[in-house]
Amino acid sequence: MTADATPALVEDKQRTAAGPRVRKSSAYPRYLAGKVAGAAVSLLAVLVTSFFLFRLIPGDPVKTMTGGRQVSAEQLAAYREEFGLDLPLWRQFTDYCAKALTGDFGTSYQFRAPVVDKITEALPNTLLLTGTAFILYTALGIFLGTRSAWRHGRLGDRVNTGLALTLYSIPSFWLGLLLIIVLSVGIGPLPGMFPTGGMESGGEEGFAYVLDVAHHLVLPVVTLVAVEYGQTLLVTRSALLDEMGSDYLTTARAKGLRDDLVRRRHAVPNALLPTVTLIFINLGRTVAGVILVETVFSWPGLGGLFYQALSVPDLPLVQGLFFVFAAAVILMNTLADLVYPLLDPRVAR
Repeated sequence: MTADATPALVEDKQRTAAGPRVRKSSAYPRYLAGKVAGAAVSLLAVLVTSFFLFRLIPGDPVKTMTGGRQVSAEQLAAYREEFGLDLPLWRQFTDYCAKALTGDFGTSYQFRAPVVDKITEALPNTLLLTGTAFILYTALGIFLGTRSAWRHGRLGDRVNTGLALTLYSIPSFWLGLLLIIVLSVGIGPLPGMFPTGGMESGGEEGFAYVLDVAHHLVLPVVTLVAVEYGQTLLVTRSALLDEMGSDYLTTARAKGLRDDLVRRRHAVPNALLPTVTLIFINLGRTVAGVILVETVFSWPGLGGLFYQALSVPDLPLVQGLFFVFAAAVILMNTLADLVYPLLDPRVAR
């Protein structure tokens, strides 16, 4: 090999060695751009779907708003013109998309108020209910799932798994009605201890108001925790069981680490990736609320508002709520995808 060829060979080797480093450094930005673009396309699809889907609901919103009163054809025409229902469908769609992209979802038919204002008004109530339940059932599911996996096959594992599967299969509205009958109305010698519904009794102020809201919060939170914690438990248990046969755990035990430290420091962190996915999905559902539970307990949140809007049908309110629900789930799923490479860099490759 000549001396002139040596520098070129060294340069080629350096270029080859530098190639993977460039690709590795640019892998996450490409991964990020792909996920964000996918989320944007999903939001656009939700926007289109929310417009056409709810127009399949039978019934005339204008006639429903009149409450069955005798209304002349001229008055009905005036109502339709006021809410833009007299326009061609394609014109209604383009107007809806143009306004929605600026955050304007129109005016509610039944409340005669901007949809955004109604959503903003009900959102804190939903976050209080579902946020409290989310924290409780996530913590409970991870704790019990970890203990069940580490004591796989024992009595505690069988009891936890069986109870979780049973509660997870129960419809939330049925369990809520059962709790109302037993703990609110009272049955036999057992008196009613909790309100049947609502968020407050009224007339309370200060700390007494906080206690009153907490009292109304108990049954719907218990319902959500009982139904939802099993999913987190089962996912955590399954992921941890897959990790328990790994060589690095055997090595950690061989070094003399206590079994508790092996579980907490090594096994659980590496098994949490599927659980992180579930946590983000449930976090998105926290914004959406739980329609059936809020309806059963007459909780004044987004779920109850959605049920009221469907009964009219209040198209602008239904469309706005549907978009918010879907956007929350899409956003949380996208955030989960962005967190994955931080937990496992192989995901972004």
